[in-house]
Amino acid sequence: MTGNHKDKSITRRRALAVTGGTVAAGGLAVAGYRAAFADTATTTAEEATTASASASESSGCMTLMSSVTEGPYYLDGALVRKDITEGKSGVPLTLRLTVVDATDGCTPVKGAAVEIWHCDAWGYYSGYTTANPGGSAPAESEDGSTADDDTYLRGYQIAGANRVVKFETIFPGWYTPRTCHIHLKVHTGGQKEDGTYEGGKVNYTGQLFFDDTIAEEIFTLEPYSKHSGSYTTLDDDMVYDGGGASSGLLTLAAVHKKDPSKGYKGFLTVAVDPDAENTGAGSGGGRGTPPGDAPSGAPGDAPGGTPSASASS
Repeated sequence: MTGNHKDKSITRRRALAVTGGTVAAGGLAVAGYRAAFADTATTTAEEATTASASASESSGCMTLMSSVTEGPYYLDGALVRKDITEGKSGVPLTLRLTVVDATDGCTPVKGAAVEIWHCDAWGYYSGYTTANPGGSAPAESEDGSTADDDTYLRGYQIAGANRVVKFETIFPGWYTPRTCHIHLKVHTGGQKEDGTYEGGKVNYTGQLFFDDTIAEEIFTLEPYSKHSGSYTTLDDDMVYDGGGASSGLLTLAAVHKKDPSKGYKGFLTVAVDPDAENTGAGSGGGRGTPPGDAPSGAPGDAPGGTPSASASS
């Protein structure tokens, strides 16, 4: 595992403690939840949601994390949908995110839209399929799926009264020099229109992370194992700052403990300031200078790329 990409001065944002109930602009409060799952995964979705919400409320939503970079692979106009796989192969991942208002006692943020995007099992992003993920991987076109190269593994979900959004996706792969992660934005004030989310503002831009032990086990399975090379662990990642759930580390529960290929459920409570605005883009979004081993063909060479974006994010 590589330790050659640790540059925490570029994009890292340290977790802050809130006092007096004050929430900084652009801030995020996150709390993981812990629940025991039987091998047959009999825990219900309602129980999981309740446990997640309770964990957030017991923490008082008092942990903030600054926005981090949206990265070079963002595309505007993702579809509002729960299943974002489009036939991409990989270990199933059900992602449940609970959205609450950190400025109002962790009350539900009804209508909040959570947008996520991440790479496929070999490290490729839709819209940027010519960008080399590093190491040795098959061409993205060799995965045999019917996925749309501009939309796979991207989507929005809008929170209802239960403040929960749910995505059906796959466990992300990796690309040099980053650890396994999912990007997200939290939007408020917009609305669904023609299958996409329009208007409003971005309250938070961040990333979700995965336990190294679980990720490394997943990467021994097909199709992940066809991507060889040096995987960056959490400790050596340039964005993750070691803060656990407060830094975006998901709580993961195996669908079947003895068979990781059956998939995982991931949980996190996200508390936002609905009045804040932070897109994570531009010089204020935490972007830095790309390292020497950043993926070749990365933005802005790729279609729709942003020339100023770092391929490391």
